Amino acid sequence: MRTTGPSGIGVGVRTSFAEALLSTSRRVDWLELVPENWMFYGGARRKLLDELAERFVLVPHSVSLDVGGRGPLDATFLHSLRSLVDRLDAPCFSDHVCYSSVDGRPLHDLLPLPFTREAAELVGHRGREAAAQVGRPLVLENATFYAHMPAGPDGLDEAGFLVECLDRAGAELLLDVNNVYVNATNHGYDARDFIDRLPLQRVRYVHLAGHTPQPDGLLLDTHIGPIIDEVWALYRYTLRKAGRALPTLIEWDAELPPLDVVLDEVDRARAELSAAGVTP
Repeated sequence: MRTTGPSGIGVGVRTSFAEALLSTSRRVDWLELVPENWMFYGGARRKLLDELAERFVLVPHSVSLDVGGRGPLDATFLHSLRSLVDRLDAPCFSDHVCYSSVDGRPLHDLLPLPFTREAAELVGHRGREAAAQVGRPLVLENATFYAHMPAGPDGLDEAGFLVECLDRAGAELLLDVNNVYVNATNHGYDARDFIDRLPLQRVRYVHLAGHTPQPDGLLLDTHIGPIIDEVWALYRYTLRKAGRALPTLIEWDAELPPLDVVLDEVDRARAELSAAGVTP
């Protein structure tokens, strides 16, 4: 069983350019995939997945774990996810600090939790259970949110809550730098101060993505690129604070350009590692 990785700069697999990844001569170090789009399929899609796994380290990044939910964890989903990570020999799997279902019904969205120790305890318990069932380390991502859930007088702030969740779940961190920038802008805090409070030694890998400004100034986490200069600057700051070359994944999920345009972002990330003085 592979226990190390990912490393270097990777890209999120999207079906529109998955086949092109097999033939590109440009450097891509690893891939991330949304398992819900792959694990229930056979035929040509299963064959394509096996071909990708022969060439790349693949990490499943799901949207259905519902680690902050109240209902039972989805046993069918976890069983299928375990089969997938075994098939791919994935070093870990990841999802978001959020809830995504109510009464067993998927909401098809990643919704924010109240920043309380009670919620963190729930995330911790469910996160450990999920990792045990899947048989791989769980990596939790800081999610974007557009409204604060009521937390009461003993509530935590976002950074404190995220750290509490990681501690209780025994999980590593998937640090989405774009999400930090989006939340900091939308909720009026300093993104670098937020980074300073995180256990950067526990970052398994980083996400970088684009977002979409609205006329009222709100930023929407759309994963539509390219990545803006301010997010690249925050990425360089994060690398310098971490003091190491953090594995990094480029997400581009909508309004997809040709693969080479996405790989230009991969090349930019590699250049930013060098600019930060942490080239592997």
